[in-house]
Amino acid sequence: MDAVRVALLREVLAGTEWPVAARRFAGALRSSVVPHRGGLLLVGTEEYEPWHLAAHLVDESAWSGLPELAPTLVRHRVRPGAPAHLAVGLGRLEAAGRGATLLMVAPGRPDAGVLQRVHDARRAGATVLSLDGGDEEVRGLAHEALTVVEGAEVDLDTVQHLVSAAAGENSLPSPRGGRRFRDRLSALADRLTAPPPTRW
Repeated sequence: MDAVRVALLREVLAGTEWPVAARRFAGALRSSVVPHRGGLLLVGTEEYEPWHLAAHLVDESAWSGLPELAPTLVRHRVRPGAPAHLAVGLGRLEAAGRGATLLMVAPGRPDAGVLQRVHDARRAGATVLSLDGGDEEVRGLAHEALTVVEGAEVDLDTVQHLVSAAAGENSLPSPRGGRRFRDRLSALADRLTAPPPTRW
């Protein structure tokens, strides 16, 4: 979904909670991945693979100059001969620990094996975020959750568009520490090394 369509979508949803909620969630996502220089794992359920969100985050990563937003799509079933970006299986979750961010997209309830792997990753220090349909166990595992219940003004696919677009926006608050300090330091260095003003 291009920027014009996202803007129209936000206009249609103005007055609802969704544009603000999506920006808040996107801010949490950026604050988690940018200081660690990436490490974003994206996983769905056995029935729902978030490849569309993965593609949008890759695009936003390129457009915003934030390579940290590009996720690794973790798949339940990897076909033989799949290209590298589609060949990462659930075993990758077992290696997730401190510095990793795990974004779980779960319209329904994931199977027990995935929930256990996510739980283990959280215990090992990974940050867990969820875009979910309201399952209590999924929300209980997440440090930050955005829930889309049945009957809401939007569906989970629409919210994923809002979140991915907001994640790439430059107007989001800078993540904790990292970027804001570097920006100030760079501006100070520019002023200190600039030639003195010419006096006529």
